Amino acid sequence: MKRVLVTGGAGFIGSAVVRRLVAAGYRVVNVDKLTYSGTLTSLRDVEQAPNYRFVQADIADADRIGALLAEERIEGIMHLAAESHVDRSIDGPGVFVETNVVGTFRLLNAALAYWRGLDRGARAAFRFHHISTDEVFGDLPFDSGVFTEETPYAPSSPYSASKAASDHFVRAWHETYGLPVVLSNCSNNYGPYHFPEKLIPLTILHALEGKPLPVYGRGENVRDWLFVDDHAAALELVLTRGRVGESYNVGGRAERTNLQVVEAICDLLDERRPLSGSGSRRELITFVEDRPGHDRRYAIDPAKAERELGWKAGRTFEQGLAETVDWYLANDWWWRPLRERYAGGRLGTAK
Repeated sequence: MKRVLVTGGAGFIGSAVVRRLVAAGYRVVNVDKLTYSGTLTSLRDVEQAPNYRFVQADIADADRIGALLAEERIEGIMHLAAESHVDRSIDGPGVFVETNVVGTFRLLNAALAYWRGLDRGARAAFRFHHISTDEVFGDLPFDSGVFTEETPYAPSSPYSASKAASDHFVRAWHETYGLPVVLSNCSNNYGPYHFPEKLIPLTILHALEGKPLPVYGRGENVRDWLFVDDHAAALELVLTRGRVGESYNVGGRAERTNLQVVEAICDLLDERRPLSGSGSRRELITFVEDRPGHDRRYAIDPAKAERELGWKAGRTFEQGLAETVDWYLANDWWWRPLRERYAGGRLGTAK
C-alpha cells in the first residue's frame, strides 16, 4: 500500500501521521477542513515533498472526497478528522455531531462507492482505517481495570458519544456492505505540535509565562499517556497489517494523574528556565471547579497491538515529556502565533 488519503492531517495526531508516511515514501493526500485547530505550519517539513498533496476540503463533501479517491487511486484511508476537545463539546455539542458522526457517515459512503468500483485485487487490498479514542469506553475505577478491545462502550461526554457513534457506523459499513475496515482506539496523546488548549501544551506555555496553572478538581483524574510519534507508528501498522474488521487499542502504559503531569512539567521547566528568585512553578498550580462528566481514569491494554502488530511504545513518559518540553522551548515560531489568536485558556484532557 503506497497511496494513502489522511483526513484531518493538519491536526495534532494527523500531522504526525502525515510526516511519518511522507518520510516513509507513501503518496499522501492530506484532506483537512482547517478549522481552528488545523495548523498547516505543523507540516512545514513535508509541504514541498513530491509525494505529498494538501487539499482543503470537508469530509462531509462526499462528491469531493469521491473524486479525490479516484483521481489519486487511493489504496487506504486513515480517518483522523474530528472535533476532539471535551470542554468544547460540552459548550457546543452540535458541531461534534456534524463532524464526527455525519462527517464520518458521508466519508464512509464515499469510500464505499469508490471501493465498489475497484477491480478484485484492489478491493482486497483496500483499507479504511478509523482512528478513535479510549474515551468511548467511559471511565474506570481509580484502583482497578483496563480497557481492552472487548470493553463495552459507555461514553460520558458529547465528544466521546460522537466518537462512539462514528465507531459503530464504521463497523456497520463493514458488516452490512463488506467495506474492509480496521479501527484503533488510543489513549491521551502528547508531543510536539499539540494545539495549545490541551493539558500538556497549555501547562507548558502557562508555566513558561508564569501564569496560573488551572487543574480540575484535585488533579486526581488519571490518564494513560502516549507520545504522538509512537502512536503514528502504531497507526501505520494497523493500516498495513491489521486484520480486517478488527480493532486495536493503542496505549503508552504510562498512567499519571493530571496533577502528576502538571508537577512534572513544572519541574522540567524549573530545571531549564528557572524563575527569578528561588520559587518553584509548582506554586502556580491552582485547583478549579471540576468539569461535568469528568471521567475518573483511562487505562488501555495495548497487548493485542503489541502481539499482532509487533508494536510497542518507544518512549517512557519521562523521556517523551522532556522531549516535548524541549520542543516547545525551541519552537515558539509555531506556537506563538496560535497563542496570540487563541483567547481561551481552558484546561483540556482530551486528545
